[in-house]
Amino acid sequence: MSEVIGARQPDAEETGRAAGGPRPAFTGSYQKLWLLLLFGWLVSYADRTVTGPVVAWMIHDKGGFIGSSAHPAALGGLIGSMFFTGYMLTQYAGGRLGDRYGHREMLVLSLLWAGVLTLVSGLATGLVVFVVARVLTGLGEGVFYSNDRVLVIEHTPPRRRTIGLGVAVSGLSIGLTIATIATPYMIDWGKSAGFGARAWSMPLYLFGAFSLLVGVATWLFFRARGDRPLRLGPPLLRLIGYSVPCAAAITALYLISDKAGWTAWETAIGSGVLAAVMIAFVVRDLTRTGRAKTLLTRDLWLLYIAFIAVMWNLWFFSYWSVEIVSEAAHSSLTSAALTAAFNAGAGIIGFPVGGWIADRRVRAGKGRKPLAITCAVVHTVLAVTFGISLQAGHPSLLLLGLILFTSGLFFNALQPIVHSILGDQVPDADRGAVFGVFNLIAEIGAVASPVVSGVLRDSTGSWAPGVYTAAGIMAVSVPLYALVRERIPGVART
Repeated sequence: MSEVIGARQPDAEETGRAAGGPRPAFTGSYQKLWLLLLFGWLVSYADRTVTGPVVAWMIHDKGGFIGSSAHPAALGGLIGSMFFTGYMLTQYAGGRLGDRYGHREMLVLSLLWAGVLTLVSGLATGLVVFVVARVLTGLGEGVFYSNDRVLVIEHTPPRRRTIGLGVAVSGLSIGLTIATIATPYMIDWGKSAGFGARAWSMPLYLFGAFSLLVGVATWLFFRARGDRPLRLGPPLLRLIGYSVPCAAAITALYLISDKAGWTAWETAIGSGVLAAVMIAFVVRDLTRTGRAKTLLTRDLWLLYIAFIAVMWNLWFFSYWSVEIVSEAAHSSLTSAALTAAFNAGAGIIGFPVGGWIADRRVRAGKGRKPLAITCAVVHTVLAVTFGISLQAGHPSLLLLGLILFTSGLFFNALQPIVHSILGDQVPDADRGAVFGVFNLIAEIGAVASPVVSGVLRDSTGSWAPGVYTAAGIMAVSVPLYALVRERIPGVART
């Protein structure tokens, strides 16, 4: 079922020109904006993806903080879940801060914050310090998503919005691919450079420095194309004030679980409780301020919950794919990384192509929902096929790479399609908040996926149960998408 939205109201630039008023907060080519945000996604995802290959190296070489653990996969997954707990807790706050202080400011802060904390992660001398650094990295990166999506939608013509969302977010796949392939080589470089047992820190140093460079470039880009200077101080103080108690709560959870001897599964439940508290807080705040009628509608709840499956599958395959391929095909870590990169690399094609096809349907007056359903169904089928290949034993790298690439095309095409549907559900002024709530709830999948999958691997001796779990969760999202009443922007049809 679809609903056509009436003609678009004049945007800030049009109104400003007509009234002789000030220019909007951003001027210039929207294609250049897409490219800039692509690089932001690239470094953001490289910074978070690097943890998986680093953990895999520690497991294989029995070194670092994890090598001596009796349950290394579960512990490695727990580290990933701690990161995503932090990442999740700033989703809504990031959108709200962007609506208040400026989406440009929040993007710059996110990139600079992530660069600094990734460098700090490489300096960590113990497991607790490493976990805290990764949690803080996640808290800073959590504000990027909602502000990026809003800028693309606000400054791109409606007829090209979905492809714009796809092009920008394709940086996600590039970052995943680079981090997956390059991390083993960077670790080898660290060994050659004399890092010894701390060779794992080399990729963190390199990716952290690259993030800082992109953050500075983003600041320069916006400063040259805005009607007002970027004021980073006030939003930085608010972000610090919000992040410190969140980091303290997550770190306390980790320390309590370690001292009490909790299993990784029990600690993951604790992360889930933190997530539930945050979601309850946000729902209460929206209800109290009268925004629930806009941001907590039936259709939005369907989209919020359905996207949990995307985050679950994204971080199951992104976090563990190198280890899965290495174990299944009995290959080296480097060969496994090259094979696993087919899944991430598919997004370089899938993201923009999914957006392009969706925009063509909208211009023809048709909905994007059938595309979303098709992508979710095909990914589910291919994920089950991947699990069967693992269970069959000794699959070839070619077969695993082919399945990962094909499933990745449809999986990544799904994301900008859903983002575009979501953005058209609310007024312009509420887009930062809606994307914040959306990713806050969806990140439940990212928090649970690494640790649950690691626990399943340690308890069963196989990665197949984790693959089937991911496929099953994606299958549940299909009827949820089918129930959404899509709204089609009328201006995009002209």
